Amino acid sequence: MGTFAGKSVLVTGAAGGIGRAAALAFAREGARVAVVDIDAKGGEETVALIAQAGGEAAFTQTDISKSAQVEAMVAGIVARWGRLDCAFNNAGIEIEHLPLAEADEETFDRLMSVNVKGVWLCMKHEIRQMLKQGGGAIVNTASVAGLVGAPLMPAYTASKHAVVGLTKTAAAEYGKAGIRVNSVCPGIIRTQMLERALEREPRREKSIVNLHPIGRLGEAEEIANAAVWLCSDAASFVTGHQLAVDGGLTAI
Repeated sequence: MGTFAGKSVLVTGAAGGIGRAAALAFAREGARVAVVDIDAKGGEETVALIAQAGGEAAFTQTDISKSAQVEAMVAGIVARWGRLDCAFNNAGIEIEHLPLAEADEETFDRLMSVNVKGVWLCMKHEIRQMLKQGGGAIVNTASVAGLVGAPLMPAYTASKHAVVGLTKTAAAEYGKAGIRVNSVCPGIIRTQMLERALEREPRREKSIVNLHPIGRLGEAEEIANAAVWLCSDAASFVTGHQLAVDGGLTAI
């Protein structure tokens, strides 16, 4: 029996990267996992990996920037498993690599729609369900860019600061209702998102590694483990916290 045996957990952005690692980690701990992503192929692959390991999961294709889809997603999870115990709102995008004065409005709007509105919509409908059932735990993926500035990523940085603000506010509003809300703030993690960035500028990898006093980049599983802990009873007195899992990047 794992830490999350009998519990249902929602993971957005679970078609790959940190989201997939988290879905697998929750499943290993006994959770029934709702795998949520806009990418159907990747989402179904995550479900298959969980099933192969003996776990239980179901995929729901959802654009988290669309209110009706998010509401239906939460309702579907409750219809399937009766409740929603934990949510890891991990889905997000990073699509800019220009200084602020050269950025375009379309990119800004897209980042805010997914990274901010998407998290807000997910929390809105998750919290409504958790209030009905008497509690729950939520973790949002922010970033070290939600704690400090990040050159060439102005809109992304603004969006992740907004996630931190949403996290703190929800924690303050719903703590007495038994709902804990925290965020995890990854450093630079080896994911497909990073690989795409390095394809544009392969020479940057050494300088990126050097940003981390620990001397390496992070792995998706390390962020997943942090999210699992924040959702667990081991973190029962932790709410409104921004957990930097960043190899010391924000320490200097």
